[in-house]
Amino acid sequence: MGNDDYHVPVMPDQCVEGLNIREDGIYVDVTYGGGGHSKKIAAKLTTGKVIAFDRDADAIKNSITTKNLIVIHNNFSAITAELAERGVTTVDGLLADLGVSSHQFDEPERGFSFRFDSSLDMRMNVADNLTAADVVNTFSEEDLWKLFSLYGELRNSKSVARAIVHYRTKAIIKTTFNLKDAVAHLVPKKEESRFFAQLFQALRIVVNKEMQELETLLLQLPGIIKSGGRICFMSYHSLEDRMVKNFIASGNINGVVEKDFYGNVISRTFTAINKKPMEADAEEQQNNPRSRSARLRIAQKI
Repeated sequence: MGNDDYHVPVMPDQCVEGLNIREDGIYVDVTYGGGGHSKKIAAKLTTGKVIAFDRDADAIKNSITTKNLIVIHNNFSAITAELAERGVTTVDGLLADLGVSSHQFDEPERGFSFRFDSSLDMRMNVADNLTAADVVNTFSEEDLWKLFSLYGELRNSKSVARAIVHYRTKAIIKTTFNLKDAVAHLVPKKEESRFFAQLFQALRIVVNKEMQELETLLLQLPGIIKSGGRICFMSYHSLEDRMVKNFIASGNINGVVEKDFYGNVISRTFTAINKKPMEADAEEQQNNPRSRSARLRIAQKI
């Protein structure tokens, strides 16, 4: 399988340009995927190196290590410890392409896509215990509607949760199509794809602890990015984008700006390079539909 088949990188040129790469620098790609971004960064280096992370064993199997690129099989929340183990304390830049890889969506048995009838899994790291089937079969009705509301931004989240709980009294929800059956009567007309995308997104976020992982990563950045170093974050839904935006603006994910006695901001360590998030151009959106929802924020360590 070629790497382009595995995953098509979104806005690769804008990401690499955003990092403002030095040929002897150390860069981290916390979401290796098919390696598209990592290889583009590595191509600009001479004595520098790229340290990439991915928690998906499939991505690791598909990865290639070169003299200036190494790939680590772990969650990016473990970044400080993993870098320290390799003698690295600070880096010149970091790239994060959040969300799901093309490969994860396109492999039916992974359970990420509502297009295929497959086991309701959704784990990015198959060594993790919790699956999407566990969530829909064991979470309380209240916990389900809260997660559908918060992470899926579903307008009818209470009805969806009630329908799932009712369905599971008669049968275990084992597959993606079982789940679709359970809520079929609640799908808004003409908005089927959007509804299921939001429903599946909510489950995926919970299964993979995506918001907690992102928060843990962000809070480590002031300690590992060199002064003048860059961070590039690509988000695919408003929850992630808001968290990144808040962190850049205030130094915390809630966006609360802390000031000293003289009114100087004290917790912020980054300044935004682009005030508004960058979006893929029309041609890329046409060629790679996944890029349509991508929002790229770039910031520099103060």
